[in-house]
Amino acid sequence: MKKDLGKLPAIFPMPVLLIATYDEKGKVDVMNAAWGQVCDMDKIVLFLTESHKTVKNIKLNKAFTVALVNKEHVAEADYFGIDSGNNVLDKFERTGLKASKSSRVNAPIIEEFPLTMECEVAKFIEDDEVGFAVVGRIVNVIAEDSVLDEKGKVDASKLGALTFDQFKNGYYEVGQKVAQAWNAGLKYKKK
Repeated sequence: MKKDLGKLPAIFPMPVLLIATYDEKGKVDVMNAAWGQVCDMDKIVLFLTESHKTVKNIKLNKAFTVALVNKEHVAEADYFGIDSGNNVLDKFERTGLKASKSSRVNAPIIEEFPLTMECEVAKFIEDDEVGFAVVGRIVNVIAEDSVLDEKGKVDASKLGALTFDQFKNGYYEVGQKVAQAWNAGLKYKKK
């Protein structure tokens, strides 16, 4: 039997995306965002609240990075969603993480995160229904060797990316492959 649960954002899993920017003084700011998704082969869209320090920084620099994080850094990732860069000036420094400047965009790369997308702003979307969104053009992806397979492709089982559960506010690790896409359903295709 099914039960009505009312209105709720019932999408699972949600990505755990760590958005890194520089402020007007070149200081690193990082925020945790779950409301984002790729929207083309070279684009990502982030649905954010416009008052975030990160949004101000993105508007200033027209660039940002988006990292996937693993369970080894769940505490840091969670903290980046707890405190606001508008209120806590040493937010990034408190975590002890290290950052380096991207060679492709004016944004930081957090060294400890295994996969990072370097992005430049493609456009901003402001809509009464949708809210505020940033569409970023992915100019490059960098990954640690430890998360790559023998062909140099990202191996999700090695990446161990975190996902967010909006039902009970939990973090989960991704990694077990259950089927091959565009193959598992072929048995239903007419011959």
